[in-house]
Amino acid sequence: MDIAFTSSRPSTIGIEWELPLVDRTTGDLTPRAPDVLLAVRERFGHDRVTNELLTNTVEVVSGVHDTVRDAVRDLAGIVTAVRTAADVLDTDVMCSGTHPFAQWDQQEVTPDSERYTTLIDRTRWWGRQMLIWGVHVHVGIDDREKALPILNAMLASVPHLQALTASSPYWAGVDTGYASNRALMFQQLPTAGLPPQFGAWADYEEMVDDMVRTGVVDDHTELRWDLRPSPKWGTLENRVSDGISTAHELAAVAALVQCLVTEASDRLDAGETLPTMQPWFVRENKWRAARYGMEAEIIVDGAGDERLVSDDVRDLVVRLEPVAERLGCLEELHGLDRVLEEGASYQRQLRVAAEHEDDMRAVVRSLVTELGESIDAVL
Repeated sequence: MDIAFTSSRPSTIGIEWELPLVDRTTGDLTPRAPDVLLAVRERFGHDRVTNELLTNTVEVVSGVHDTVRDAVRDLAGIVTAVRTAADVLDTDVMCSGTHPFAQWDQQEVTPDSERYTTLIDRTRWWGRQMLIWGVHVHVGIDDREKALPILNAMLASVPHLQALTASSPYWAGVDTGYASNRALMFQQLPTAGLPPQFGAWADYEEMVDDMVRTGVVDDHTELRWDLRPSPKWGTLENRVSDGISTAHELAAVAALVQCLVTEASDRLDAGETLPTMQPWFVRENKWRAARYGMEAEIIVDGAGDERLVSDDVRDLVVRLEPVAERLGCLEELHGLDRVLEEGASYQRQLRVAAEHEDDMRAVVRSLVTELGESIDAVL
């Protein structure tokens, strides 16, 4: 099987942001995405707002940009249109990896979608429980032979990305004890979770061919790995992140991803071999970051050395500063300092709950406010 990989301008960036809709009075999820989508398209002409698996969700998609700043500003304009359309329907917009108290079995699957119908028919109970949201960051790669070596190297950064964006401590009103319950929920799907480590593009093509031939998937786009090549766009796609609650956190994480991919690409251009980590270490790191978030002790190299993820993020920012300056995202990269200082979304949600006697509606209100204020600040 030949899977063509479109050559992209190196380090270009595109972002997909999944946004749940909540009823303004109750704070619960509301199935108003079809109405919001129709209003946005009719009133604002946006074609980069799409539906998702459930009718409580819209996804906003940026164009292709050279800088993180432009990509986030692009998204902020689209989100403003979504918020305006939702406002008329007494609906608010928020973002997190899971909703603090919504029940999965009360949600509607988007109708008239063969893709989603097939997914639910195959995955049944687990598929219906996918009441989760995430962010996908695409970074352009100019040569498909780079895609898999960069992916393999990027697996060492999974715990950093997972911890920084962890925003799903609650599931159906229960404090799970996990910073990212979403991460472990999503990997229950048969084609989700961590990717295999491939040596060459031909190995990837062979695996996809095997999976198509045996009916696991219809094509490579149904491989919903945490990191994956996106051949149509010529990108490496980061799907590790929980739903990101604010625009400034979105910019910081996008800058981190853009810098990591660019640094790896530069090293390949210089003739270097990129370091990789044992798959069992990668798997353990993902679990630790999902469980403990910013307090996770992660494995940082093939020798098994360990370090607090927050300390490693600080050094990572310093290491990437020259790359970020060249890409024009130094300010956005240093937005990670703010996350380290103020806490990741899961930590802020837990604080709000503690301050309001575990009233989950207060957590929803806080998420709505955070998103709105951050969008207004960008514009």
